[in-house]
Amino acid sequence: MRIPFVVLLCLLSSLSMASDWLLSLEGQRTQGSLLRGQVENGVAVKLGDRTVRTTDAGFFVVGVGRDADLQQTLVLEKNGEQQSVPVTLEKREYAIQRIEGVPKRTVEPPPEAVLKRIRREVAEIKSARDTNSDLMAFLSDFQWPLTGRISGVYGSQRVYNGKPGRPHYGVDVARPTGTVVVAPADAVVTLVQQNNYYSGGTLIMDHGYGVSSTMIHLSEVLVNDGQTVKQGDPVAKVGASGRATGPHLDWRLNWFEVKLDPVTVVPPMKE
Repeated sequence: MRIPFVVLLCLLSSLSMASDWLLSLEGQRTQGSLLRGQVENGVAVKLGDRTVRTTDAGFFVVGVGRDADLQQTLVLEKNGEQQSVPVTLEKREYAIQRIEGVPKRTVEPPPEAVLKRIRREVAEIKSARDTNSDLMAFLSDFQWPLTGRISGVYGSQRVYNGKPGRPHYGVDVARPTGTVVVAPADAVVTLVQQNNYYSGGTLIMDHGYGVSSTMIHLSEVLVNDGQTVKQGDPVAKVGASGRATGPHLDWRLNWFEVKLDPVTVVPPMKE
């Protein structure tokens, strides 16, 4: 049986680390990972120069992006004193994925009339991911929102219809249209877009302290903006909307604007 993350942190709290104030730091030390930790009471945390929010018990979460520097530094401060904790990441290699048959309208430069819509949709997604709520579901063990064949991985360089695109920032799970998708952890729904130009049916759920899940290419969203959901609750259905060539779930994980690999927070998939 897996030990709940919060319990695991408590069990590890007596371990000696690079700083007496850092009680634990858990997560895969790779580019694209989510790291969760705990500091001694009253300690402030920064990742480099960025202030990191902590709970009353000292728990915190940070994310490092796809191409993050391999040497990161947690800066801890208490009573005017500082301690620096180096965090060394493993470099990841990313594959090139060539995808043919993508709808032409989502690959060619859109007409000016469409750009206004795209900018609005992008701004709505950015705003939802900027949510910094008091929810602490980010400390829980996440589950796969859907199981099936992995058809796309985080970080891969995408080439659409022969034209280079941006890297892929999610994990794709191929299943038939209409297959139910569930919440990977407790959350509050912060955005529902039924027909985004690029991502089609889009759902964003807030897990607290800047951590959010995004589900895209959905055929249907089953929840409403502002709704509270529990881990395992049905939230959407698989589709092939937006820039997609077949039905699948594209699940993305963010720490604010930092795009992370969802695989870093779930156990190996069991179908």
